[in-house]
Amino acid sequence: MRSSLKHLKRTTAAGAVALAAFSLLPGTAFASPAPDSSGSVGTKVVGGTKADQGEFPFMVRLSMGCGGALYAKDIVLTAAHCVDGSGPNTDITATAGVVDLEDSAAVTVKSKEVLQAPGYNGKGKDWALIKLEKPIDQPTLKIAQDDKLNNGDFTIAGWGADKEGGDQQRYLLKATVPFVDDATCEKAYGDDLTPGDEICAGKLDTGGVDTCQGDSGGPMFRKDDAGEWLQVGIVSWGEGCARPGKPGVYSEVSTFAADIQKAAGELGA
Repeated sequence: MRSSLKHLKRTTAAGAVALAAFSLLPGTAFASPAPDSSGSVGTKVVGGTKADQGEFPFMVRLSMGCGGALYAKDIVLTAAHCVDGSGPNTDITATAGVVDLEDSAAVTVKSKEVLQAPGYNGKGKDWALIKLEKPIDQPTLKIAQDDKLNNGDFTIAGWGADKEGGDQQRYLLKATVPFVDDATCEKAYGDDLTPGDEICAGKLDTGGVDTCQGDSGGPMFRKDDAGEWLQVGIVSWGEGCARPGKPGVYSEVSTFAADIQKAAGELGA
């Protein structure tokens, strides 16, 4: 657990309404936000705009109030803090194939098994895999095998809150955030940051664009040299949402690529 409660995970409470979007406001942290008047909780992309149908077909909304991406057609890559340990689990519903969660074309599939990162204790190693009971016929998102593209501008997307303390969103939101180097991010978060396990991104000077509650587990991605989407991060935590000087913190996918591949192979067996 982080040393301060103000550093919150970007997840929502279990049973949250399956609505979210990118949020660009201050206040992301480990703890779940309080429910709104409708009883739902969560965080979305702040400062985002609506994604087009089919723009990010690998995006998945998870029923516990998190995001994710299709690592394989029957495996979702998400955050470790979104799940409760490893083992058989049929309680999670994955929604995919749409940007509008109320679209009748939405595909919903139940979970079969969960694998949380071995050794996860709330600091670093924030990744998990969810095995689905059947494949989802949508493109998958490949993961970074090294850190050579851990720079420049990244794309974030989600159905989380569009502002700190805001509601979950019906439509998928997207935004662009610039890379923040480890030294700069450590100045913002001190020992709470786990360099090597985590990668930071956000507009340091102005804030205003960020992931937020309800976006946890969703991907941070960019185009590779071949022009294909490549996942470099997993939404993890931050202080508030989109606050100046407080960038979003993401699990660094390339650090765990071999572990993720091994785990996925075991789930697929």
